[in-house]
Amino acid sequence: MIVGNSLDELKKREAAYEIIKDSIESGTGSQLYDLTGLSGGFIAEEEELDLLQTYIGPAIFEDKLQDLGIKHMGGEKIFALNRTSSGILASILALVSEGDSVVHFLKAHPAHPSIIRACNLVGAEYKEYIDLDKFNIENNTALVIITGSTMDHQVLDEESFKKVIEMAHNKNIPVFVDDASGARLRTAIFNQKPACDLGADLSVTSTDKLMKGPRGGLMAGKENYINMVKAKSNEFGLEAQAPVILAMINALKEYNPQNLRDSISKKDKLFSFLAKSFNMFDETPTGVMVSKESLKKEVNSKVDICNLSDTDLCFLWSMILLKFQNIITIPAVSMPGASTTIRVDLSSNDSNKLEIEDIYEKIFKSFNQLLEVCVDENLSRKIIYNL
Repeated sequence: MIVGNSLDELKKREAAYEIIKDSIESGTGSQLYDLTGLSGGFIAEEEELDLLQTYIGPAIFEDKLQDLGIKHMGGEKIFALNRTSSGILASILALVSEGDSVVHFLKAHPAHPSIIRACNLVGAEYKEYIDLDKFNIENNTALVIITGSTMDHQVLDEESFKKVIEMAHNKNIPVFVDDASGARLRTAIFNQKPACDLGADLSVTSTDKLMKGPRGGLMAGKENYINMVKAKSNEFGLEAQAPVILAMINALKEYNPQNLRDSISKKDKLFSFLAKSFNMFDETPTGVMVSKESLKKEVNSKVDICNLSDTDLCFLWSMILLKFQNIITIPAVSMPGASTTIRVDLSSNDSNKLEIEDIYEKIFKSFNQLLEVCVDENLSRKIIYNL
């Protein structure tokens, strides 16, 4: 494999950043199009910048964060973290001990790797379910986790959501919800309630996913559980700092669920174009995607021999999209362990800079480039690592 471990993924990510930096420094940065749906942003007024001090900022921002956060996510109390993964880690550190069991229910595999890594860190047994009929909460279970929307935007239905919570609470076990993008996808597109309103004890979302916020985690829940997680977060420096909290507040003020709903018609148009040329695309709530399995199958139908793995093909295509078509997708810039699915999200701010026909043309051209390159492993390696 060209990209075979976390170190390789780090090198790939640094290569992608080098391409982005070169584009911006050469004056062509305005032609970069971030279609990840994770582009986020940092909204701040000039007069607010004087408040970005270590202790003054959080003191000033706390009340606003509580009001806006509860409105967005429900619950009794809000806590800001430097990443969603930090909230996952802090919750497991606070609520799970060595020898305990953590059971996780989600719509489809895989789970976010931070959940499994955190369980390994504390020495807990981890079990993952996607079939409600097989879902089992063992007696030594300390925490039940639900994923509202997977990394590939597979959204759990509300009835299953409530059933898992009910099963956990019948055994007096707290429920933590990884609602990174689901806090908006589920509510804005699928008309579901916030996780805390469905009975979850804790829920965390990413403030850069499908909204104009910073890369950070916003946690909501019952006050006693939030306090436990907050204390553990402070022990390990996982809490958000003043600049991130300010950007979260302003992103929450600006968030409008209608922007997500408006992306549906654009998604439908793009998918109809792509379906005429490809068999590998699936729809997401706000865009289109290609799984690693579907990409490998499509490539194999077009070329005689391609020895690259399905994950390497995803990384290669994402780097081709970035380097030659100026399109940023998640696999090019993702953290180690993230999904390799190629996703184009029409709720992204930059999608408004391109006509749907232009997006289709860039996808079409980049795939033809992929077919030319993927038969040569050395050339593929050079493109993935920007050598």
